[in-house]
Amino acid sequence: MENEFLFIKNQVDNCKLCGLGSTRTNAVFGMGNPEAEIFLIGEGPGHDEDIKGLPFVGRSGQLLDKILEACGFNRKEHVFIGNIVKCRPPENRIPTSLERETCIPYLYRQIQLVNPKIIVLLGATALQGLIDPSAKITGLRGKWMEWDNRLVMPTYHPSALLRSPGLKKEAWEDFKKVVFKYRELVDSGHYSAHC
Repeated sequence: MENEFLFIKNQVDNCKLCGLGSTRTNAVFGMGNPEAEIFLIGEGPGHDEDIKGLPFVGRSGQLLDKILEACGFNRKEHVFIGNIVKCRPPENRIPTSLERETCIPYLYRQIQLVNPKIIVLLGATALQGLIDPSAKITGLRGKWMEWDNRLVMPTYHPSALLRSPGLKKEAWEDFKKVVFKYRELVDSGHYSAHC
């Protein structure tokens, strides 16, 4: 599996299939445990991610790490983090449908290799990219769904929580459901001080 991951990472790092390949600084393959039971999916790299070549390393990433810590999770052991698109759209705009369609086969392959039991969709672009292009995050967040025989929990993107702190309570309720499901499916003794 490690060789397969390296092969896909090499493809991503050298990808020029859409215009984002020529405007990026670094492609952002993803990071985390390649055997994680939880796969987090975001929209795409922002400025900090584009510079460092890693997902969720800016302010949104710091908040995500706090949420994961409150759940008793961490990036190295419990989760793998990927994005709908692997390159930063200019000015952090939402990826176009063509950019999403061009890039998402990489994500599908990552999901197959990691083979998680739980997928967490962070924000509308992740929800629309994986489930339904017309789906609304406000209507579906917090509700378990199924995709490719895996349980999927849509919730707000950490950047939305930074813009609208009032959404944090709802997002925390969503993540508590993920913790409870993780205990049910993976580790009944999983510890979180907060739920």
